[in-house]
Amino acid sequence: QIGKDRSLNFDPCCLSYFTKGEYILLGGSDKQVSLFTKDGVRLGTVGEQNSWVWTCKVKPDSNYVVVGCQDGTISFYQLIFSTVHGLYKDRYAYRDSMTDVIVQHLITEQKVRIKCKELVKKIAIYKNRLAIQLPEKILIYELYSDDSSDMHYRVKEKIVKKFECNLLVVCADHIILCQEKRLQCLSFSGVKEREWQMESLIRYIKVIGGPPGREGLLVGLKNGQILKIFVDNLFAIVLLKQATAVRCLDMSASRNKLAVVDENDTCLVYDIHTKELLFQVKSQLSVHWLTQCENFKCRDNALFSNIKITLFSYYKQRMQQFLGAFRAQQVFCRGCFSVGIYEILQSAPMYQYLDRKMFKEAYQIACLGVTDTDWRELAMEALEGLEFETAKKAFTRVQDLRYLELINSIEERKKRGETNNDLFLADVFSYQGKFHEAAKLYKRSGHENLALDMYTDLRMFEYAKDFLGSGDPKETKMLITKQADWARNINEPKAAVEMYISAGEHVKAIEISGDHGWVDTLIDIARKLDKAEREPLLMCAYYFKKLDNPGYAAETYLKIGDLKSLVQLHVETQRWDEAFALGEKHPEFKDDIYVPYAQWLAENDRFEEAQKAFHKAGRQREAVRVLEQLTHNAVVESRFNDAAYYYWMLSMQCLDIAQDPAQKDVMLDKFRHFQHLAELYHGYHAIQRYTEEPFSFHLPETLFNISRFLLHSLTKDTPLGISKVNTLFTLAKQSKALGAYKLARHAYDKLQGLQIPARFQKSIELGSLTIRSKPFHDSEELVPLCYRCSTNNPLLNNLGNVCINCRQPFVFSASSYEVLHLVEFYLEEGITDEEAVSLIDLEAPRHKRENKWQEITSNNSQTLRLDETVDSMGDDDPFTAKLSFEQGGSEFVPVVVNRSVLRSMSRRDVLIKRWPPPLQWQYFRSLLPDASITMCPSCFQMFHSEDYELLVLQHTCCPYCRRRIDDPSP
Repeated sequence: QIGKDRSLNFDPCCLSYFTKGEYILLGGSDKQVSLFTKDGVRLGTVGEQNSWVWTCKVKPDSNYVVVGCQDGTISFYQLIFSTVHGLYKDRYAYRDSMTDVIVQHLITEQKVRIKCKELVKKIAIYKNRLAIQLPEKILIYELYSDDSSDMHYRVKEKIVKKFECNLLVVCADHIILCQEKRLQCLSFSGVKEREWQMESLIRYIKVIGGPPGREGLLVGLKNGQILKIFVDNLFAIVLLKQATAVRCLDMSASRNKLAVVDENDTCLVYDIHTKELLFQVKSQLSVHWLTQCENFKCRDNALFSNIKITLFSYYKQRMQQFLGAFRAQQVFCRGCFSVGIYEILQSAPMYQYLDRKMFKEAYQIACLGVTDTDWRELAMEALEGLEFETAKKAFTRVQDLRYLELINSIEERKKRGETNNDLFLADVFSYQGKFHEAAKLYKRSGHENLALDMYTDLRMFEYAKDFLGSGDPKETKMLITKQADWARNINEPKAAVEMYISAGEHVKAIEISGDHGWVDTLIDIARKLDKAEREPLLMCAYYFKKLDNPGYAAETYLKIGDLKSLVQLHVETQRWDEAFALGEKHPEFKDDIYVPYAQWLAENDRFEEAQKAFHKAGRQREAVRVLEQLTHNAVVESRFNDAAYYYWMLSMQCLDIAQDPAQKDVMLDKFRHFQHLAELYHGYHAIQRYTEEPFSFHLPETLFNISRFLLHSLTKDTPLGISKVNTLFTLAKQSKALGAYKLARHAYDKLQGLQIPARFQKSIELGSLTIRSKPFHDSEELVPLCYRCSTNNPLLNNLGNVCINCRQPFVFSASSYEVLHLVEFYLEEGITDEEAVSLIDLEAPRHKRENKWQEITSNNSQTLRLDETVDSMGDDDPFTAKLSFEQGGSEFVPVVVNRSVLRSMSRRDVLIKRWPPPLQWQYFRSLLPDASITMCPSCFQMFHSEDYELLVLQHTCCPYCRRRIDDPSP
């Protein structure tokens, strides 16, 4: 790389690199050898000759130079580079490569290089100022900011003037030049403000601080005089004068002491005010006071440095360099070209103070730098010496919260008036693990109970027994209890149980035994306890129940006479026989037994038994509520057959509750409502299966009848789960298949106004189109007939399931939903049900009626069967005359019979719904002798006999109320 061109004022004849290429030796016609930097900056003359210099050579890896001249002379030189540097606190500036200045932060070890490009002659540093003297000028730098770690310097001023001086010192606003016996103070602009003339040569200058522009200087002279000079004052102050010349000096932080190293390498320490020599030490090269502590100072000799405490003997720390500065835990030492940092600790002086119980002074020394172990030792010594303030500070240093809490506790107790130091010291010993010493102090201070507590907390029960009172049973029990607690904590539960029992702590013994499942131990404890000890016995019973031992639990409850808990035990374990037996003896627990029993039965689908249990418990409303919830669940889950059965059970439950006069009207309304819902869901079950399942289990005629029945019944609100779309869809398809085209048209038209599921959409649209090609009438075979007035009713009846002519309600088969040939009749006023039955049972003979009807009665059904060999009924039947009604009337005229008509009837012609009170019985007369009808004696639903028999064979029970064929009760 080619650098900048530089002009020479002579003709060069020889060139040689000095050392490792950092410098260049150049000789020639100027009759001298000069030293240049490798960049061509002239540093100075090595030697002058009498003739031209023709050659110069450097001895490898050394600072020796040989010069050869024209006149034949050979000269030998040794080059020595002096150290140019400056130090202030933790900032060290030194010359590098003769033209650069490096400023090093001794703590952060940051470095910054300032390139001057000329020979650096002097360096001075102070606070945020840096002064560099070059051959023809002085540069003054300042820091960019006041940050203690800032290392960015910028040029503040330039004094372009050549100065010759021995020493250079910089202050905040001035530079001080030392010239033999004279000191000059110049401003940064180069103006000389004042000058001091000394009696002797100046040997040492040091800035000792002060306000900006008024700093103080310590000046040491060769004649032994020591002066203090203020920058803004023309007069120098003589501090003292000694007999020998000054080499180095420093003032203490309090400005009370002065340390001087003389030319005989003796360090002398003076009191500034009294001028008294305090002490002196031989073989010292320099001295520096530590600013953080008055008692410390540092001095060094060629091989080691000594750190001294004024009150005691000094100790040595070996260092191989000259001392430069001294701060607390660090000593900055310099050699020729570097600064080293030595870490020092004040452990030794701290322990000297501790040996004399001077805790506060030891703390001050420790603050200058000791290890955590030393801090803890200081804290412990101060604590044992009852110097709590120092101990607190020391424990805070090591962050020992446990001892800080102890000190805080002792201080609070002292505030409350406690003054027994033995007691405080005993607490300290116990924290330190010196338990026997603590116990002795507790005993000496009259607090043996504290020693007992300490040993028991430590599980040292053998020592604790020595501090028990004279046979005090309470203390003995307490000790055994704590020993049991300890055995429990170390996972020795068997031993703990035995100790708790011996100490009378039965609750804890029961708790351990129960947690470990020791049933035998529990029952032994329960049997030994007195029945008055309810709490432990109840705990035993609780664990017996938890461990699935109801027998032991029952024994425990009987022992304490807790019958209510015993009942709850039987109920929870579902031991119903024992519960019922207990309920018979104690009727007050009737509700506590039968209500849970009923709920259990209902949850297990045993609803009839659940109803009986609720009835026994007098909880009719609960029975209804449970069944309502089950019914709702069945509807939501689309189990409509189950929903019909539950609604029928609900209706019968309401009828049972209606026997109470206070609830008669409400319950009868509910009864009729639930009966109606049961009929709807029973019929809709077939519709739902038809629309959801791929195969149909019913004949088309049955589906047609069911859908017509539902359509006529759903005149108002539609119950939950029943879909009008499914009903109309079924009706439309079956009507079309059976020839009821008019009804099918109506069904398809209705479907157009409803929200159709996607799976039916295509089928309904196709059906709506194809039905238009069919005739606009219904097949006469499907038209229902009223058996009272013999009127053919339309398939679509606006009045509902009644005759449009006589308004007589139709009676449907509960399986095929065909209209049965039955007519309901009512008794004339004054005729009771028992009288009516007795009159019907008389069976008065009539003409042409012999042996025509045959009645078959069983527990499961009541059947009318026709004997086909006998001639048909004559026309003289008195009941037939009662069927007539007034034509054109809009009101329903019921058939009412008197005693003579009843007497004329045959028992085989009449079906009776024997409703329990408060309902009246219902009477029906069969008008067609060629068909057999069966009525279930439980739900009173009517069936064609053949359909009923088939369904009973399939399900072994009534398809409507699920009454089993082997059930003897109606």
